[in-house]
Amino acid sequence: MVNDNTGDVDRAWDLMKKIGFAMLVTRDGDKLRARPMSAFLDRDANTIFFLTDARRHKDEEIARHPSVNLSFADASSQKYVSLTGSAVVSNDRAKIKQLFSTPAKAWWDSAEDPNIRVLKITPDDAEFWDSPGTVISYVKMAAAAVTNTRPDLGENRKVSL
Repeated sequence: MVNDNTGDVDRAWDLMKKIGFAMLVTRDGDKLRARPMSAFLDRDANTIFFLTDARRHKDEEIARHPSVNLSFADASSQKYVSLTGSAVVSNDRAKIKQLFSTPAKAWWDSAEDPNIRVLKITPDDAEFWDSPGTVISYVKMAAAAVTNTRPDLGENRKVSL
């Protein structure tokens, strides 16, 4: 069941922005592959961008199977988002220059590097878990175990994006 509540959609986008990094999951034949990537969110365009390298396998995997998953996780605060969507890789040099920042210099010398590509994800839906935090969650789990009840560990919603 998907919840179309605007507040929940806003919360999913806010959590993704706050976490900032995602595990990009692609399909490589019959296997799933995941790798960490730094996300650039454009809520107004309903798009998540990444800079990627044309010399890596993910571009080929996406060309064959454009359906992807993004998993955002902040384990220390118990906040998570899992998103499904469609991906496309492009050589949009203007977008590359716009997204290129200091962290990208760890991988490329400049935005002019001919190997940089833009990975554009158009989300379909997402599910988020927003807990009050580790300590409070542990206290609630302990209390639930003693009282033989289920703990309230925060919000969990499915949303269409």
